[in-house]
Amino acid sequence: MDLVRHLECFVAVAEESHFGRAAARLGMAQPPLSQRVQRLERELGVRLFERTSRQVTITEAGRLLLAEARELLARSDSFLATARRVRDGETGLLRAALPPDLSGATVAALLADFGRRHAGLELELHELPTAQQLTGLAAHELDVGIVHHPCDVSGLELGPVLRRELGVLLPRGAAAAGLDEVPLAALTGHDLILFPRTAAPALYDDLLTTCARGGFTPAAVRHGQGDAFVRGLVLSAGAVALCPRDARPPAGDGDPDVLWRPLTGGAPALRHSAAWPRGRGDAAVQAFAEAATHALRTAAGATPDVPTRPLHLRPASEYWL
Repeated sequence: MDLVRHLECFVAVAEESHFGRAAARLGMAQPPLSQRVQRLERELGVRLFERTSRQVTITEAGRLLLAEARELLARSDSFLATARRVRDGETGLLRAALPPDLSGATVAALLADFGRRHAGLELELHELPTAQQLTGLAAHELDVGIVHHPCDVSGLELGPVLRRELGVLLPRGAAAAGLDEVPLAALTGHDLILFPRTAAPALYDDLLTTCARGGFTPAAVRHGQGDAFVRGLVLSAGAVALCPRDARPPAGDGDPDVLWRPLTGGAPALRHSAAWPRGRGDAAVQAFAEAATHALRTAAGATPDVPTRPLHLRPASEYWL
């Protein structure tokens, strides 16, 4: 027996005190309505209505059960509404990941925007490099991430690819520190600080290739990601680090010996997009991708990327640009 449907019939008859009006309210014929009420009475073992040729009167047993019937129907409506929100990605848990290089302001802007779009959704946010994000997305342990390109995006769908130009973090005493814009070739003789290659192998190689094309082949490559560690290497080892404008040291931050300068001459860039498993882009995933794209453009100064060569292991024409 469909208990919810039978309770709807019981409540409608109780509130209308008339089978015909109750049937019209429910959009059904009167005979099936009467049959459902009778079956409900048999299942419950109580008489719900007294029937005469002129009127229908609820019994004492019916009055005692009416309030609970209404409560059960309200809970059923709430249950179905919640199920629809879960189905449409409007509630539940979204497992997302961001790369370590995003600034605090960008992360804050993303979370604020996403919170406005999906206030009822629980967000489980991780800081992961691209390689770990790709593994998590493939294993369906992540629902969405922000990945660096180039990378293998087989089995994924992508949001718009955005570009953040990289500048250089260097010691104040470096010869190039006196320039307003630094050509890559002017960094010759310095070590270069990069993230570990395992974090994003294709991007790592792409950055070194771009530096070499611009005339900068580092004396050595050092690995680091944390701000304090990278600055320590810059100060103590005479190394330089590539970082985007939004991640540069704030003015007056108490570290006057480290400077950020924009690069010229075929400067390298970071390219990002939201990524999620193909066919699993529900409303919550789309909202996160849109919030990430908006935050990257407004807080990080990212711009749409128009590639002159393939960014990934698929043709660039396949991507939403």
